Amino acid sequence: MARAVVIYESLTGNTARAARLIADEVASRGVDVTIYNITDIGLKELAEADVVFIGTWVDGLVLFGHRPGRKGRIQRMPVVDGKPVAAFMTYAIHAGKALDRFSRVLTERGAVVVARGLLRRDHLDQGIEELVTQALATVAA
Repeated sequence: MARAVVIYESLTGNTARAARLIADEVASRGVDVTIYNITDIGLKELAEADVVFIGTWVDGLVLFGHRPGRKGRIQRMPVVDGKPVAAFMTYAIHAGKALDRFSRVLTERGAVVVARGLLRRDHLDQGIEELVTQALATVAA
């Protein structure tokens, strides 16, 4: 059975809710999944995962300066050593280029970003199926 880990950084609860929705969608496809706050990652589960979903929120000003929320914590998370990673971000109004910046940070942590998704906080369920489909397509059957 394939294994997945969902890791999230959340400030107001939106990204935590998105992470749970992603985990539910992954589990509904027969994949063993665990979910962790970025401050409490299960290292054994991360090492054994076939695919990792990592999410945060879009931080910054509306028209410019968008960036991953709590980027420093993401930069300090364990290295993911070439694992396929699906990057997801929650946002309120406009995400700017935050997802590109987030993907670069994850690549610096050893990720191979295979899927990316922006989830609007008032429609968190929209886009999750596609994100999960893209990410799980990279996992050997």
